[in-house]
Amino acid sequence: MLFLVAALMLLGVALGAVAHAPLSFSLVAGAVIAVWLAVFALRERQGRRRGTPAR
Repeated sequence: MLFLVAALMLLGVALGAVAHAPLSFSLVAGAVIAVWLAVFALRERQGRRRGTPAR
């Protein structure tokens, strides 16, 4: 429960920071995060197909 509260507080801080940042910065940061997540998902999917053991 404490972890959930801490995560929600961090989310609130992040959203507050984005609200005060310029729109172009927010869009670029969002695109970078989206690419990072897509690369991570592709690497995880390929690792599972090869049958490599999870770390």
